Amino acid sequence: MKRIFGHRKGVEAVRRAVEAARDAEIGHLTLFAFSSENWKRPKDEVRDIMDLIAIFIHRELQNYHAQNMRFQMIGERNGLGAKVLGALEYAEELTRNNTGLHVVVAVNYGSRAEIARAAAALARDAVEGRISPDEINEALVSGRLDTAGIPDPDLIIRTSGEQRLSNFLMWQSAYSELVFLPCLWPEFSKDVFDEALREYARRSRRFGDVVQPTAVMTGS
Repeated sequence: MKRIFGHRKGVEAVRRAVEAARDAEIGHLTLFAFSSENWKRPKDEVRDIMDLIAIFIHRELQNYHAQNMRFQMIGERNGLGAKVLGALEYAEELTRNNTGLHVVVAVNYGSRAEIARAAAALARDAVEGRISPDEINEALVSGRLDTAGIPDPDLIIRTSGEQRLSNFLMWQSAYSELVFLPCLWPEFSKDVFDEALREYARRSRRFGDVVQPTAVMTGS
């Protein structure tokens, strides 16, 4: 099969992931649709991926809008074609005030580039006297990332058996729980999602602290 066949099946997996997140009453779902490194792929494949992103939005947006979902893009907008950028920005504007599942779509996204953009923005503020370099802290950096205002992810799910972040939300995932799945993304399903959530529920999140013993009260 040509690779575009897998990408088309991947779009169906996106639909299943969004529906599973909605059913699980998850607040935010971030999907890595296209990385800044994916431009290295063959031009025909890149074009097909961009077309699929735009087609998916046009086909699904009204339904998701009716379900009170909000869409937001993260990533570098410069360099994206008018078709896919127009679709993403239309989805953002239409759903801006929705309060249900917040679907974040990472397109032309790379975490290192995102952090570099945040650092450059803070450097400009410092040069222009709006802030002092000594005032720069984690909160200010977070506020300049593409994900400003979005909670850090509790759980990151990586499919296909790869065990790496691949330049995805590296700042934000400092204390995320990671679940690596052997299934390929086109095979992703609600059952797989639910199993990842069960695995997450079994984890003990300490954020650098120690587990506090539970007090046991006994009566005489």
